[in-house]
This record gives sequence, C-alpha cells and structure tokens, in this order.
Amino acid sequence: MTVLRPGQIYKEIVLGDGREAILRAANWGDFDGLLGFISELVDERAEILRPTKPSRGEEAEWLGRRLAAIEESSLAALVAEIDGQIVGSSEVEQRTPQFPEMSHVGVLGIAILKIARGVGLGTALIESLLHLAREMGLKVIILDMFATNTIARGLYEKVGFKEVGKIPKAISRDGKYIDLIRFAIEI
Repeated sequence: MTVLRPGQIYKEIVLGDGREAILRAANWGDFDGLLGFISELVDERAEILRPTKPSRGEEAEWLGRRLAAIEESSLAALVAEIDGQIVGSSEVEQRTPQFPEMSHVGVLGIAILKIARGVGLGTALIESLLHLAREMGLKVIILDMFATNTIARGLYEKVGFKEVGKIPKAISRDGKYIDLIRFAIEI
C-alpha cells in the first residue's frame, strides 16, 4: 500500500504570514524545482549535510531513489510549494531492509528555504510526516541536526521530539567542528 503517490496533494495550508502553501508528494516534474531548492540551501549555507550543489545527474539519481522508495511504501516525502516554487522538502524513511529489526523506526529529514521559515511551514510538514509515518506502521521517528541550529531545535521540541544523544564534533564545516544532536519521538 502506497501512503502517497508521487505528485499527490496531501493538504493545502495558510501560513502565519497569510501565504498559501501546498504540501504534496514530489514527482519527476519537480526535478528542476528540487535542484534549485537544494542549490539555494547550499548558497545560503543552511545547516544541512550537503556543502556543495549537486550536478543534474546526482539530483536525478537522488530523485529517482526517492520516487522508487515512495512506490515501495518505505518513504513518505512531501514538498512544500508557495506560488509554484518549492520552498520545503521533507521525508520520513523506514529503516529497512538493511535493518529488519528496526522496521518500526523511521528517519526524518526536513529543509526549508529562508523565505519560508518562521511562518508555521516546518510545523505543518513535520506534523504531516508524523501522520504519514503512523500510516506506514512506524512507531519511532529519529532525526539528526546540527547542534548550532537553535531554530530547528525549537521546532522539533515543539512537536514533541526529545534529545536522545549527541555525537561530539561529528560535523566539520569551515574549519570548525559542530556536534550532531539526535532527537526521537514515539508515535
């Protein structure tokens, strides 16, 4: 059973600043929009684990894997679109088949462009993903974040995630080491 088919609209929301956003599953037609999205995150030096812009080939490979995982029901992924532009991308992926004894665990990832932060989009995306994760039969969701990302920490704690661990100096960026923080939530 596929939780969301590629391109399927999940919900439409009104953000805190009055703009309307569409939350939906990505599809092949989003290729250029997603490539522009990740490139903009890299340009703004967002706290993500991708320091360089992907090539078109790398992005096509990544999107192909994501869409295949959606079809296999091991991934629920949503993009957020405002006025036709992708401003957010998020997903929760089941930890199988590599780890069958952890098939009840999902890994969450989320990124939002600066122009769409602080208006409730992150909350809407995470709450939507947690709902989809329940439909997938997941029981525990984990995520990792840069220790320096205090805005993300506030969002994760707001929706119920708890810090469960830290890997000191796990990230090296611009000659500095940053701790990696792991959060988890039971759903």
